[in-house]
Amino acid sequence: MVSMKDIAKECGVSVATVSKALNNYSDIGKETRERIAQVADRMGYFPNSSARALKTKRTYSLGVLFMDEANSGLTHQFFARILESFKVTAENEGYDITFVGTNISKRKTSYLEHCRYRGVDGVLIANIDFYDAHIQELIMSDLPVITIDHVFDNRISVVSDNVGGMRELTEYVLSKGHRKIAYIHGLDSSVTRARLSSFYSTLAAHGIRIPEEYERVAPYLDVAAAGEQTDQLLALPVPPTCILYPDDRCALSGINHLRARGFEVGKDISVAGYDGDFAAYLAIPQITTIAQNTTQIGETCAKKLIDLIENPKSTIIEQILVHGTLERGASVGQAAD
Repeated sequence: MVSMKDIAKECGVSVATVSKALNNYSDIGKETRERIAQVADRMGYFPNSSARALKTKRTYSLGVLFMDEANSGLTHQFFARILESFKVTAENEGYDITFVGTNISKRKTSYLEHCRYRGVDGVLIANIDFYDAHIQELIMSDLPVITIDHVFDNRISVVSDNVGGMRELTEYVLSKGHRKIAYIHGLDSSVTRARLSSFYSTLAAHGIRIPEEYERVAPYLDVAAAGEQTDQLLALPVPPTCILYPDDRCALSGINHLRARGFEVGKDISVAGYDGDFAAYLAIPQITTIAQNTTQIGETCAKKLIDLIENPKSTIIEQILVHGTLERGASVGQAAD
């Protein structure tokens, strides 16, 4: 392994000069710094992470804490795309990613204990029970934390515009003449509450009221539950002309159930999803959905968390809203009545 001593010998300078150059100290001239950097790169030098941690008091490691209600892990497309963006941005800033759990060497621990054990400089929290006691412990600690789609006092959060997205989606469905609109939404969460209130407020703004049985519940990504709720909506004396689903996979499940009953989606009945999952674009007909900007969410989370770690006194604690885009698929057609 190439050391600073090897680079110093090659460049004809002291080890201290090499160290200062590689760490961008201002008292090293630009030409010297660039020459040392070029030699280090040519020789394949990598800084020792342990030595760097001792010097900077940082490990350059970011924790990621994620668990969704469907236990889909990294097959959860929405979060997987966010994590990819988060990872790329963090790595470009010199940070690695560590997943946070509740086990260390087969011993049960809290999330905070795991973070301390791994020595992460900060942690990203997403899609989890934010009211869990162990999460509350982490939030109340001195560890830099950033959350997705949930707001805590004195913590930075990056929030997808669920209110604006649902409003735009509902307005689009209304523009197609639909008034009998059902909504199968996810389990109770800040995301669900934001979408649900936006849905009802948009209907109210148009003077529209829907029967209580048009509101149904199916956990996010639970395609079986979404299919069951679709069947129950169709069994009503006055079924809806359009059904909104909690996500695009559930919408695809609904489409399959509708087809099994002989309905032509987009003509006999309309369907809309949420998220911008690949399923929305591959489905026939293409699913109308709100595509969430996962790239911007992940990039923003990484940049703000690193800023909070490196510049804790000057980083503003704020809630950052990320807007989605309405994708007008063919699954929402003109209402027949």
